[in-house]
Amino acid sequence: MKELDKNPIKIANREALIGVLLVVFHFTWWFTFAYGLGKKDPSEYQYILGFPAWFFYSCIAGIIIMAILVFIIVKFFFTDIPFDDEEFEQL
Repeated sequence: MKELDKNPIKIANREALIGVLLVVFHFTWWFTFAYGLGKKDPSEYQYILGFPAWFFYSCIAGIIIMAILVFIIVKFFFTDIPFDDEEFEQL
């Protein structure tokens, strides 16, 4: 481990910040597509797989993109922290 990453509190704070940024990104994605594309007259809607485009992009595609992003973030940016007393004291 790098010297900076030895403090579990710093790791937890960094990971919490990443989590908050993911939530802000997801809300921005959802809001932009839901209210950006959804404010048209329903007769002008475009449909994707039987869903209005605003619903497809904001709800269906948004969930898929967020699942992929969360997987990547957890896999490559999060650190496994031991919670055993012996291992915690060594840090």
